[in-house]
Amino acid sequence: QHMASVPTESGKFHFSIDRGGTFTDVFATCPKGNIHVMKLLSEDTQRYVDAPREAIRRILSQETGQDFPKDERIPTDLIGSIRMGTTIATNALLERKGSRTALIVTKGFRDLTHRKPVETQSLRFERESTRKLIHRCY
Repeated sequence: QHMASVPTESGKFHFSIDRGGTFTDVFATCPKGNIHVMKLLSEDTQRYVDAPREAIRRILSQETGQDFPKDERIPTDLIGSIRMGTTIATNALLERKGSRTALIVTKGFRDLTHRKPVETQSLRFERESTRKLIHRCY
């Protein structure tokens, strides 16, 4: 965990969360100007049910000095915003894991069924002929 100081205008906690398959990363700005950065295992059922909620609970406890028990509601009046993103669904799609699903598109959106690899240096999509189909026809 890392802590720094930056003023926040709303007097509330603001959380930005990236929930990945292995780790959940949390960046929080706090009312007193402190910044917390926390990394938790996304799945740790021995210690907590939900990693983003656990990170919020821990940061609120550290900053306020109050105890927020794991099995009780977190007071939302302390929180100004929560932004959360995840790569779990994208990874499952690219790795062809998870449940079978259907995506039906009209002719004008047929290019949505192509995965477009990104070149790391130029960040340009490869030519249409090298794109891989992400669908399966039955």
